[in-house]
Amino acid sequence: MIRLSAWSARNLMQRLYIATEKFDPSHGTGWGKYIEWSSLTQLTEVVSLDGMLCPTALGEIKDSYWPHIVNEDFMLSFFVDLDFLPSELADTSGLNILGVIRTPSADVRSLGWDGFTFMGYELLDKDVSISALTNCGGFPDVFANAELSGVGLIDDFDRAVEIRDLLHKKHPEEHHADCDLWAIFRRQGR
Repeated sequence: MIRLSAWSARNLMQRLYIATEKFDPSHGTGWGKYIEWSSLTQLTEVVSLDGMLCPTALGEIKDSYWPHIVNEDFMLSFFVDLDFLPSELADTSGLNILGVIRTPSADVRSLGWDGFTFMGYELLDKDVSISALTNCGGFPDVFANAELSGVGLIDDFDRAVEIRDLLHKKHPEEHHADCDLWAIFRRQGR
């Protein structure tokens, strides 16, 4: 049986927002070392909620954030108010403004989300910190690196669900294999 927190149960399929740093070839040696380590040679960029690869742009939680963020463990970097988030950022040029849905119950690829483009599905550990897709060294018994898109996500909802379930089944001892499914959209042209 899946148990959701009170916030999650009330807000299933709620759209949330987060600003993350971009991780792409502009990071020079760091990017090169990451591609060598991960063997994800198809990547042109990593679009992820992984805090190590794409750190959140707003580090410290200010008192003024509380009415605008998700008040749940591991979720304090996620905003419920898109208008508020950019107002706290001095410069968004090196950032991804992401719209996300935690544990979507159906394929949301064609969801009409004004100003946002669907990027793919992410599998993030329960601590909302590490991507099982792009930052665990791979799970070749569950998915092939070639299944990841050019931004490190899974394009197909059913396959993402299957990978999530197989990760937990085949690697029950691995903390990062106990994942939530996230739909990721990126804000365009602003």
